[in-house]
Parts: sequence; C-alpha cells; structure tokens
Amino acid sequence: MTADKTTQFYIDGQWRDGSVAATIATIDPSSEEITGHIAAGGSTDVDLAVAAARRAFEAFSRTSVEERLALLGRILELIEQRAEEFAEALVMEMGAAISFARASQVPFAAAHVRVQMEVLRRYQFLTLDGTTATAKEPIGVCALITPWNWPLYQITAKVAPAIAAGCTVVLKPSELSPYSALLFAQVMHDAGVPPGVFNLINGTGEAVGAVLAAHPDVDMISITGSTRAGVLVAQAAAATVKRVVQELGGKSPNLFLDDADFEQAVAKGVLTGMRNVGQSCSAPTRMLVPAARLAEVEALAAEAAAGIRVGDPRDVDTMMGPIANAAQFERVQAMIKAGIDDGAKLVCGGLGRPEGLDRGFFVRPTIFSEVTSDMRIAREEIFGPVLSIMPYRDEEEAIAIANDTIYGLGSHLQSRDTERARRVAAQIRAGQVHINYPAWDGEAAFGGYKRSGNGREYGVHGLEEYLETKAIIGY
Repeated sequence: MTADKTTQFYIDGQWRDGSVAATIATIDPSSEEITGHIAAGGSTDVDLAVAAARRAFEAFSRTSVEERLALLGRILELIEQRAEEFAEALVMEMGAAISFARASQVPFAAAHVRVQMEVLRRYQFLTLDGTTATAKEPIGVCALITPWNWPLYQITAKVAPAIAAGCTVVLKPSELSPYSALLFAQVMHDAGVPPGVFNLINGTGEAVGAVLAAHPDVDMISITGSTRAGVLVAQAAAATVKRVVQELGGKSPNLFLDDADFEQAVAKGVLTGMRNVGQSCSAPTRMLVPAARLAEVEALAAEAAAGIRVGDPRDVDTMMGPIANAAQFERVQAMIKAGIDDGAKLVCGGLGRPEGLDRGFFVRPTIFSEVTSDMRIAREEIFGPVLSIMPYRDEEEAIAIANDTIYGLGSHLQSRDTERARRVAAQIRAGQVHINYPAWDGEAAFGGYKRSGNGREYGVHGLEEYLETKAIIGY
C-alpha cells in the first residue's frame, strides 16, 4: 500500500482524496510510535460513496450467480496471493503476533470468501410452494462497520455475503486498524469489482459511522463492535427503518461439567480465552468449574498461562503481542485492578507490563479465581488476556451462572458425556455453544442473544441477512 493511498478513500472504482484535510494518526502498539496517518472522512465523503453504491446497485443486483462467483473467486485468489502483506499489516496496525496473523487472522478471513462461494453455488433464490413463489432479492446499499480486533476477518465476513447477495457496499473500517482494510480495497479494485459496488471511507464512528447509520439511501447497516456502539447505530438507523445487524459484546462462559477432561481442557481453555490477546467478543473468559476441583484448576490454568510467550509480535516464537491500542490497554489495566479490589484471588499475572517489556501496550496474562457473579470482572467485557475462574456447587447452579450475564454471544462446554453435553447446551442462552473445543466452522451461524446483538453472520445465515423476501402469489 503506497503512502498516498493511506490518505485517500476508495469511491466509485477509484482512489480519491477526501473532502477535508484532517488525518488520523496510526500507532504501532508494540512500540507506541506513530507509523503513519489515514484520511478522516466526513458527511460529504459518505454522500459520495453512498451515491456511487446506489448508482451501481441496479446493474449489480441483476448480475448472475456465475458472475458473482467469478468475482468472489478473484477476490479469494488475491487475498491468498497477498497473505503475507496482510499479515504484516495486522502486526503493524493492531499488534497481532505474526505467527497468529499467518495461521488464523488471514486464513480465516479468506475462508469467509470461500464459504460464501460454496453457499452461493447451492442457494435457491426462488422457491415455489404450489402457486406461491418466494423470491430472495438483494436488500440494496449496505453500510458495513468493522472493528479493530479482527480487522480483515470481519471485513470478509460482511463483504463476501453482501457481494454474493448482489448488494453494493460502503465499508467503514476501524480507524485504529486501517491498513488491512486499505489493502482489501486494492484487492477489490484489482479483482475487477464494478465501480460503485465496493467503497471505503475511513474515519471515526462519530463522523462516518453515525452518518452512514442515519443515511436515507442506505438500506442496511451491519456493525461489529461494542454494545454501546451498536446501540448508537440502531438509534441513528431507526428514523429510516433500515435493517440493522449487530455483532456486539460478550462475556462467554466455559462450563466444565464434573466429567470433563480437566488435564487437557483447562489448558486449552486458557489459550482459547486469551487467543488474540483476549480481544475477541466471543472469548470464553469465565471458566466455570466444580468447587471441589478449584485448586486443581488453578494449578493447571497457572501452568498454561506461564507457557504463553509475550513479546515482539514480529518474532515468530511470540504467542501474544500487545493490546491493540492505548485506550484498550488502560481499560484492561483498570479491570485487573477492579478484580484485585473486589477481592478475587489473583492466581497469576496482575497489573503492569510483563517483565522485560518497558514500552508497548503489553499485558501480563492474568488469571483470577474465587470470582463471583457480582464482581466487575465477571460482568463486564474486559477484552484482554484476563480469565475469571468461578466455582459452582452443582449442574443447576453452573447453568445459572453461565446465563447470569447481559450478553449471550458465545459459550464453551466440556464433558465426556455426549448426551449430557447436548442437554446442558440446550439450556445455555447464547448464539453459539462449542462442545469440547471443536474446529472452527465458517458455516456455523454467529451472533448473539440479549445485548450481544441481532442477526447472524457466516454461511447461509450471513447471506440471508443481505436479502429481502418477496412473496409472489399466483406465480
């Protein structure tokens, strides 16, 4: 990505300067140094991008499945060809460990495109029941707001189904991790996306996101972010009655039934909860265990945390880089202090940077035990490598603790008894339940109950969010 394009937007098939001269500094979280600047958009830029998407919609919505499959195929090929460039951008913009960016962030982002191609090949846009036909048609111009924690992954999770459906797009990536989005815009251009079908505007949520949410020519808005941001978007969108899809916060439980394989599953639970430096909305950060096994779990968890190598994200041996930005670093430190102040037992980690790291937004992998549901660390999303171990008396109480949250995005469940696991999974109020750490499934519906959001992403469920339903009676 050339320096000039970092201060431009991609609108109507070309790179162009913004309407104002303002820029936003980008910070390398491992050094706390400024790495560059991006353009800061405003309402004029949004209007231009939305107008371009509106003009392009009529023709693109009528393209054939084969045409859209070919476009998605070219996008996928280019992402895979430029995988290392994307990985390096993720290191610079959000501090992802290079090994994690290469193994997870980029490949899973590519997988979203591949999955949508598979869905598109088999999807029936017109079905007939007697003399009534049901048509599924693209909803229109879609505004997509993506976060800083899984930047490329969340872009493809939204853009791929929107393109598959025949919609046009205006993307607003996080201003805190913009480089992978700019690289993605170049991929779209090089893949031959028609002008106006894909547009990118950088900027803040207040200056760009809010304008998109309220824009009368936007038919749908999809946001991944905090619950607070999701509420603001929904409020702004309400006046124009547009569709709102939200993937928001989480406080996911990892429930260990008493027959679980503790020796293996506790260590996996620590690593899963702290994956991506704990910066995942579905991270299982509440580990629920039988009270009688508490001491054993503490020892196993501490051992697992001690094996996590924190350091320079450019080092291939690093497992955990820094927190992605200064504000989130301060939030994590404040929550660790809250855990200490509330009387939770500090098993390992704690305040401050790991030993030997005197700059950068690095955090010590931290585990608390004897955590109760009234503590802040059990109730609030921390978004860092902080795990709360919570003891329970019996299965009924375990399920009650798992559900005692305003969120309901993800959850994990450990048990050797398949039927028992299925029975308990049915009682957990969350959009996903993972039994015994299964492999990632790009077809599985992803989204939340309660304040974790509305709507679903991934697979056919993600595609259908971008479609309207039309009944044709007497077909």
